[in-house]
Amino acid sequence: MMNKVGPIGVFDSGYGGLTVLQEFMRVLPDYDYLYLGDNARAPYGNRSFEVVHEFTLEAVNYLKNQGCRLVILACNTSSAKALRTLQQIDLAHADSDFRVLGVIRPSTETIGSLSKTNSIGILGTPGTIQSESYKIELERFSSKTAVFQHACPMWVPLIESKQHQTDLGKKIIEKDIEVLLSKDGSMDTILLACTHYPLILDQIQDIVGPSIQVISQGPIVADKLKDYLSEKSIYENTAFKKGHLFFFNN
Repeated sequence: MMNKVGPIGVFDSGYGGLTVLQEFMRVLPDYDYLYLGDNARAPYGNRSFEVVHEFTLEAVNYLKNQGCRLVILACNTSSAKALRTLQQIDLAHADSDFRVLGVIRPSTETIGSLSKTNSIGILGTPGTIQSESYKIELERFSSKTAVFQHACPMWVPLIESKQHQTDLGKKIIEKDIEVLLSKDGSMDTILLACTHYPLILDQIQDIVGPSIQVISQGPIVADKLKDYLSEKSIYENTAFKKGHLFFFNN
């Protein structure tokens, strides 16, 4: 039996995770949510595995102490660099009803089926791209899909500072997209593997044109969370379904 009840915890390295949270609230509006954004130490994309793990573990422990029994790492970098260690080592002896999930696996379970040409582009932070997490997971779920990746180290700072619409910001974003598209001419699907990037989805779509679909992972992850909760009655049938929303930022 669950010895505590509380909101679903959602963690991100900044405010980009709100793009995932809003999809959770759309698909699962009755649940309580506690959003934790580590704005003071954002971005995580250029940080080492060790530092990302340390920061993510701190966040998970904080949310656990707030009563969260289920925590979603909305941050792709944390999901790529810290989740496995958290699940297999740090939380190996935690309460059996406490879970930490990421956004990479639910995204890769779905994204392969969206491409008609079996050619997918991934745009993400350096940390996410360097981890090869998307390539590894897509090989499991969609082995015939070719995956092409490109790291965009300037995108999160541009978005956070609202500089993505300046002339310089536009040039940086366009150049990164050009580099990705040059990797394969048959690419018809691009996954935005950072929660900040959906904030400029329309800008990206205008650059790539109508023949390429640009996918935000928020709706995918939200649908997968709904399935997960329906399968795990230990979370589905609890008292944290009052529709409350809480925010903590540093």
